[in-house]
Amino acid sequence: MSDQQHAGETDAAASATRPVTLFTGQWADLPFAEVARLAAEWGYDGLEIACSGDHLDLKLAEEEPGYLDERREILKRHGLQVHAISNHLTGQAVCDDPIDFRHEAIVRSYTWGDGDAEGVRQRAADDMKRAARVARSLGVDTVVGFTGSAIWPFVAMFPPVPGSVIDAGYEDFATRWNPILDVFDAEGVRFAHEVHPGEIAYDYWSSVRALEAIGHREAFGFNWDPSHMMWQQIDPVGFILDFQDRIYHVDCKDIRLRPANGRAGVLGSHLPWGDPRRGWDFVSTGHGDVPWEDSFRALDAIGYTGPISVEWEDAGMDRLHGAAEAVGFIRSLLWPKPTASFDAAFSNQ
Repeated sequence: MSDQQHAGETDAAASATRPVTLFTGQWADLPFAEVARLAAEWGYDGLEIACSGDHLDLKLAEEEPGYLDERREILKRHGLQVHAISNHLTGQAVCDDPIDFRHEAIVRSYTWGDGDAEGVRQRAADDMKRAARVARSLGVDTVVGFTGSAIWPFVAMFPPVPGSVIDAGYEDFATRWNPILDVFDAEGVRFAHEVHPGEIAYDYWSSVRALEAIGHREAFGFNWDPSHMMWQQIDPVGFILDFQDRIYHVDCKDIRLRPANGRAGVLGSHLPWGDPRRGWDFVSTGHGDVPWEDSFRALDAIGYTGPISVEWEDAGMDRLHGAAEAVGFIRSLLWPKPTASFDAAFSNQ
């Protein structure tokens, strides 16, 4: 075997070992053991475990001996690894204003407590700190999630608010999240914020400002999910390149933008998922408008070697039908890296 052939096989093997995981947040109605079984049968390497349902209860993880060992045993039984955990729903309550019935529906009872708004925010912050500690106990270095936002209610509203209100919102974010990030630093864990409507960083410039608000501290980065960028007309490839030192995790969710017909707007008109009158909807990975190949080339260019997590969400398709196809599509994008540089190849001519 030639050195070039050996190098090619080595690089191909390295590419093949990049883990493709399933985000369990959309499966929290099923027992964790059942989701693990399904993911293994579909060919996933591991899971991005949501702190929802019975998948991962952070309080039990810290207080009940043997709880994490049970989670590990389920993973081992199905040949799966855990590469990240997600605490999106609790993170939402850290900065949100107002706190109301929507949050009661998504946070755990120990976070909701008596429903006092500031108490909920403080308990949500405590649970985010807990997420960092549990992640370290699991040997995981990334927690994915939301931040919540005191300014989001003013994004598309009238009457407008003065700039001081927006400034105060970013100050509130920094005040509430810096103590959380202190714990992440202490545990050697990073927080990957999902840039998403409803958050303090929801598009390109709000992401810039969020980093500025916390002094660009390394504990805070981004979970790259292109779907919510696409319908806001943000270039997901450019986002990777511009924030390359902050891409801490990757979630793959596709989106179809409806043809312009003068009726369908990007805000969705409060219509349900999958309604063709909407301006966009989530579709099976590889069947929408996300520039997947360009995106994965950009991830290669910045040296991202972390997990590629599939966030399966398609209102028009049974989830048991499409999840297996999604992992196959993602694997098709993980091509082997070149064995030699382009310049080196031409230097031998």
